[in-house]
This record gives sequence, structure tokens and C-alpha cells, in this order.
Amino acid sequence: MGSVKGLKLHGMWASSFCIRVELALKLKGIPYEYVEEDLENKSQMLVHYNPVYKKVPVLIDDGKSIAESMVILEYIEDKWKDYPLLPEDLYMRAKVQFWAKFFDEKLVTNSRSILKYKGEEQEKAIKEFVENLTMLEEGIEKEFSGGKPFFNGERPGLLDLVVGSSSVWHRVLEDITGVKLIERQKNPLFYSWLAAFWDLEVVKDVLPSFDRLVAYAKHVREKASETTRA
Repeated sequence: MGSVKGLKLHGMWASSFCIRVELALKLKGIPYEYVEEDLENKSQMLVHYNPVYKKVPVLIDDGKSIAESMVILEYIEDKWKDYPLLPEDLYMRAKVQFWAKFFDEKLVTNSRSILKYKGEEQEKAIKEFVENLTMLEEGIEKEFSGGKPFFNGERPGLLDLVVGSSSVWHRVLEDITGVKLIERQKNPLFYSWLAAFWDLEVVKDVLPSFDRLVAYAKHVREKASETTRA
């Protein structure tokens, strides 16, 4: 099957924001052309299609560009109705969007700080990550779980993709710092959800390998250290 006419995704293999968009496209069965970007040497096409932020992901639909992962996910959901990623109930839809925003603003920010910093600043970021993860888990258990394998129910939805796209990064951070961020005993709901998510064939196809991501994370960490020393 070829790509949908004019549908391209400009992304970067290690970006969880790009991974969530790829997962959405694949779950909905939407063929597309993928364009890998080198963020240290951005293409003119990327700058052209996303002149404001000059970042990935960017979805090009018949020459029209959509930037920012959450905006792209909502665009995909509104345009392609097969395999809905959001609940029909407006209240539950708002809850999904709330927790997705919480994850990006809190846990993704904490993860970046854990990777970037060392010493006291890293310890603070780890503490905040654990606290925010507990808050997320309690909120999701209250709002969504119902004994289902995914936050969305029997199959993954938007919140699953937002959280799951970063799941390999959490393992990488544990490897680099030597600190367990997600534990079976402390985070049983989250731990069981991760197992179900990683078992999906589409996830196995899209998530980057652990070893490759560790090497990339160490490169990013070293560059951050050089910037701090400069």
C-alpha cells in the first residue's frame, strides 16, 4: 500500500513526540511517507514547513503543514475516523486531554532535567518525576482504568500513545542514572500497563531500540555538560 497522497511526516527517530504521531498513523492504518530529520543540521523543508519552531514532528497533508504533536494527533483524529483515539463522551475526552497535557508539562520536563543535570538538580528532578508519576497513576486509576489493559480500554488511545511514546526513554534514564523511576511494587498500574503496551506489534515496530537510545542519550547528556561548563 502506498502513502496517502501528499501525506508526509517529518520526524526524528529518538523523539517521543514523533513516535506518538507515527503510532497514531499506524493504528489508524494510514499510509504515509516518513522523512528523517537531522536536528543538528535541519533541512530547508523542515524550516519551510515549520518556520515558527523549526522542530519535529511536522505532518504535511497535500502540501499543508501541521506542527506540534498534540495538534497533529487531534488533526489525525478529526480527519480519519477509523480507530478512534479519543472517547466519544466529551467529559472523558476532556479528561484524556488534561492528563496528556499533565504528562507533557510535568513528566516530560522532569525527564529532560534528569538527562541534562547531575547532582542536586538531578536529584530534585528525579524526586519530582516520582511524585508526578504517582499523581498521574492515581488520576488515571480513578478516571479510566476499570480493569482494562489500556487507559483507553481494550486497545490504546491518545493518552496511551502520549505516555507510551516516552516509555523507552524512562528505561534509558534508569540505565544512565542508576535510579529506578518505575517500580512494579510502587507503580503496579503503570507497570502492568507498560507490559501490555510494549507487547503490541505496532509498538515493537516503532519504538527505537534501547541500546541505540542509550547511546544517543549519552551524546545529548555530554553536549549538555559541555554547554554547562562553557
